[in-house]
Amino acid sequence: MLPILKLIRPTHWIKNLFLLIPIFFAGNIFHIESLGIIALGIIAFNLIASAVYIINDLTDIEVDRIHPLKKERPLASGEVSRSTATIILVIFLLSGLFLSYLLNPTFFILLNCYLVLNIAYSFGLKNIAIVDLFIVSLGFLLRIHSGGILSGVEVSHWLSIMVLLLSLFLVLAKRRDDLVLQISTHSIIRKTSASYNLEFINACLTIFAAVIVVSYIMYTVSEEVIEHFNSSNLFITTLFVIAGIMRYLQIAMVEQNSGSPTSILVKDKFIIITILLWIISFYLIIYY
Repeated sequence: MLPILKLIRPTHWIKNLFLLIPIFFAGNIFHIESLGIIALGIIAFNLIASAVYIINDLTDIEVDRIHPLKKERPLASGEVSRSTATIILVIFLLSGLFLSYLLNPTFFILLNCYLVLNIAYSFGLKNIAIVDLFIVSLGFLLRIHSGGILSGVEVSHWLSIMVLLLSLFLVLAKRRDDLVLQISTHSIIRKTSASYNLEFINACLTIFAAVIVVSYIMYTVSEEVIEHFNSSNLFITTLFVIAGIMRYLQIAMVEQNSGSPTSILVKDKFIIITILLWIISFYLIIYY
């Protein structure tokens, strides 16, 4: 079972908690019925996301076998056969799509968009520099809009912009780790690596870090947002956003260990504490 679990990557399902963001910001996080629907939506997204990982691994078996880390993946190492992976893929695809259709037709369409986008990514778009970054980021936008559809909450332009910026920042940090690994091992990590270098990635990371912080500050002091939450204290949460961004830059540029954003989000104590404090502070402002 362990190789199969590695194949479907359940640790990456944490990304699908982005579906909860719209209902949290709407102040309806304790609406049990909506939470139940979103929970089922997260399950559907988990199934499709795992199917996408399997598709990607099936198309990259030969490339992964020469990668210093990815060679340990179940398909590349031979722990799971192609036929077994294909059966699991079909089961997950059909189950995820069927569940999404039962939940909401619009959610079904958004999930199909996510699926098609990622299939296109696996079969070629991941080899086009910059386009590969935006495709990954669009996946997070589809998640929050899916959460909005399932909860009946309109996703604001502020939320869309900040999620796009944050996801681009995280993807860039991951690409930086790929470059560092490529330099140290003298091997080709991904085809787009030739179109990036550390100077370019570092410049982009710096730009996005600054834009994220400024955008978040503008968000917290916006009259529209202050009126929506009936509070002028949102700017206090900026402290945790700045601390989190600085820590992630430290991980990427000093520790050079930003290869897995998911792993960082669940293992780095500083990041975990910062996120928890941000959630608690926002919760107190919104719900009290």
